[in-house]
Amino acid sequence: MATEENKKDTTARGPEFPGDFQAAIFDMDGLLIDSEPLWRRAEIAAFARVGVSLTDEMCKETMGTRLDDMVAYWRARFPWEGASDEAMGSDILRRVTALIAAEGEPLPGVHEVIGRLREMGVPLGLASSSPMALIEAVVDRLGLRDSFRVLCTAVDEEKGKPDPGVYLTAARGLGVAPQRCLAFEDSPAGVTAGMRAGMRVVAVPSGSDLALLEHAEFLWGTLEEHPW
Repeated sequence: MATEENKKDTTARGPEFPGDFQAAIFDMDGLLIDSEPLWRRAEIAAFARVGVSLTDEMCKETMGTRLDDMVAYWRARFPWEGASDEAMGSDILRRVTALIAAEGEPLPGVHEVIGRLREMGVPLGLASSSPMALIEAVVDRLGLRDSFRVLCTAVDEEKGKPDPGVYLTAARGLGVAPQRCLAFEDSPAGVTAGMRAGMRVVAVPSGSDLALLEHAEFLWGTLEEHPW
C-alpha cells in the first residue's frame, strides 16, 4: 500500500502503487510489443506512394491514435490525390501486419508481469487503438491470447484515444469499475484516455517524450519494474 507521502506525489518514479486494484488493462503497440518502429516503417512506405514524405519523428505525432484518425491527420496536413483514406488505412494495416508477423518481439517484462498478474488472479484486458485483426495477430505472435479475458479495439468506439471509450468498454467487459482498474500505457494519447476513464495509469515510455507522459500517476522505465 502506498504511503501518505507517496499519495501526495503527482508521479511515482518506480513500481510502488496502491494494491487495491481489481483488474489491469493493457495498451498493445509499444507496450506489449515493439511495434511502433514497424508502424512507422509501414506508414512511411505507404504515404510515400502518394507523394507524402514522412519521417520517424513526424510519425510519432500520431502515436497511440486510431488508424483512421492518423490517416485523416496527415491528409489535413498534406492533401494527396488518388488513394482514399480507406485505401491508405488498408495499405498501412497490411504492411504493419506483415512486419509484425515476421519481426514482432515482446518488450522487456511483458510475459513476466502478465504471468504474475494471472497468478494473482487479476483479470486482464487489452484496449488498443489497432484494428482487431492486428490485435489478434499480436497476441498470437506473443503467445498471449489466453492471457486476456477481453480484447477491445478503439475502432469499435465512436472516438479513438485520447477518448476513454475503449478503456471503459474493457472495464465493462471485465466487470470491474474503472476506478478499480490499472491502465498500462506508453503514449500521451493513451495515458490521457486511461485517466479520463477514471483509472490509475502506469506510463511505460516507448519512444515518447517523457515530458508528455508526466501527467500519468506512475512512470516505469519498463514492465520489468513491476513490484510483484
